[in-house]
Parts: sequence; structure tokens; C-alpha cells
Amino acid sequence: TNATFMALEKQRRREAPFFFDTSSSFLILTPGRRLVVARNGVRLAGRGIFHRLRCIGQFLGMGWHGINRLRRRGLGLQMAQALGEAGARVVLTSRKAADLEQAAATLQAQGIDAQWIAADCADEADIQRLVSQTMQRVGAIDILVNNAGASWGAPAESHPTAAWDKVMNLNIRGYFLLSQAVAKAGMLERGGRIINLASIAGLGGNPVEMKTIAYNTSKGAVLNFTRALAGEWGPHNINVNAICPGFFRTKMAEVLIDTMGEDNMTRRAPLRRLGDDEGLKGLTVLLASDAGKHITGQWVAVDGGVSAILG
Repeated sequence: TNATFMALEKQRRREAPFFFDTSSSFLILTPGRRLVVARNGVRLAGRGIFHRLRCIGQFLGMGWHGINRLRRRGLGLQMAQALGEAGARVVLTSRKAADLEQAAATLQAQGIDAQWIAADCADEADIQRLVSQTMQRVGAIDILVNNAGASWGAPAESHPTAAWDKVMNLNIRGYFLLSQAVAKAGMLERGGRIINLASIAGLGGNPVEMKTIAYNTSKGAVLNFTRALAGEWGPHNINVNAICPGFFRTKMAEVLIDTMGEDNMTRRAPLRRLGDDEGLKGLTVLLASDAGKHITGQWVAVDGGVSAILG
């Protein structure tokens, strides 16, 4: 209850500073709503309030290493930041080394253990190299975030076949290949978490002014890929879920947002806004952690309520 929360908060503030060991990781949510990464139990100078909270605030499993496919200036970096802030060691990947170096430097400046490996996630050989190098650097992979993506705008009747193949290769084939490689590299034996970035575009069709049939089709495929994989790999203790963002001002979406008009788009959302730099963080940590251990095969829209009224 709120009264209990306030009583715990007052007690927390009276207690002496706490210290923690650093040999094995889990996360504790303190009454002050701060995320505290603790390892091998928390050694407290005070009366031990954190020990009582441990059972309700444990978010992370052991050895939290994540590999995140970075969408430049987009949602992948936000998700990597969320996992890093919660204590994960993060490896970023995309095709462009310069973008990765900049992104990793941004995370490192915030105290996050972030590395990068350039790879083409539509190329099977490159994916094998990526997984091998990731394990050499950080050890076993516990979390995979599939979020690399491409789009192409053209009417269905004149959509280039090569563009269709490009979108499908990266947006769904790449998800499958990387998930398969990570699973075979040890996740099938240890368990883990896979988060697939889909889109509300995968939930249905588009307004007539949005002609992105390949993108919509690929994101619909991601949703059923998520369900099918969750069913097959559930016995291996692998949770597979999807996030369906609405419109965030990413590099991929900004042209469409500017074309349709941001004010026009926000008026369609019950919350009257676009997604921001914090919008995916909470859900990312939930799905990657023990707090979400009984959630699998699901998708969650993070869209300001757009899908709730459009169906």
C-alpha cells in the first residue's frame, strides 16, 4: 500500500549508506525508486531494509550480458542504455563502425560497460562472426535484442522486388539467423531472453498516405516469429517477446513524421505525443529480467495508445 511504501521510504532515509560486493549480479529496486545493481547479496551498514525488499525487487539473473542490434539514432540505443543502466554488459552491432563507436562512447560516458562489433545482420557468415567475437569478449550471452531494421516507401503495385527482399532479409530473416546463432552458442542450455523489436505497423494496414507494404509485412512476421519461437524454446527456459513501438522521432521515422506532420500524428494518439528517449526503457528491462520471467510469446505496443483506438 502507499502507507507501507512511505513508511519504508522514511526508514530507508534514516539508514546509513550501503555497500555492495561485486562477484555475481542481480538487481534490487529500492523504495526510493532507484535501480541498484548489487552483486552476491547486499552488505548494509544499516538495519537491512534491502534484504526484505529483495524478493519483490529482484530483476536480473546471473551474468547479465546483452547483445543489441543498434538502430542508429534510434530505439536500439535507447534499449541498450536501459539495459546498461540496469547493470548489463552491452555489445552493440550494426554495419557502420563509426556509428557504433560514437554510440558506445555515449554509453561509456554514462558509466555503462559497452562494446561494439560491426556486422551485417542480414549476412549469415557475419552473424556467426558476431556471436563468436561477442562470447570471446563478454562470455555467455543472456539477452538478445533484435532491432535492426529497414523500410522502403513505394506503392504495392510498383514496389521493387529488390527492395522487398532487402527489407525482409534484415527485418525478419536476420532476426531468425541471429536468434538461431545465439541459441546454438549456449542459450539453449542456459536459458535467456530474446526481445524482438516489431512495430504497430505489424498489427494491421496503413493510412493511404503510408505506402510501406514490405515493412508492415515484415513486422507482422516478427510477431508470429516471436510466438512460434517462444513456444518452441520455452522448454529451454528462453523467453521470447516483442515490443511494438509507435512513432518515435528516429532517423528512420523522421521523414514520415515531417511529411505527415507531427501535430497531426500526435492528435491521433490518446496521450497526444510521440515516443521519447525514455519510452522503451522500462519495458525493455522488464522483458530482459527475472521480473518478466513468466512472460513469453507476447507483444506489447508502446505507442501512446494509438493501437488501442485503431485496433
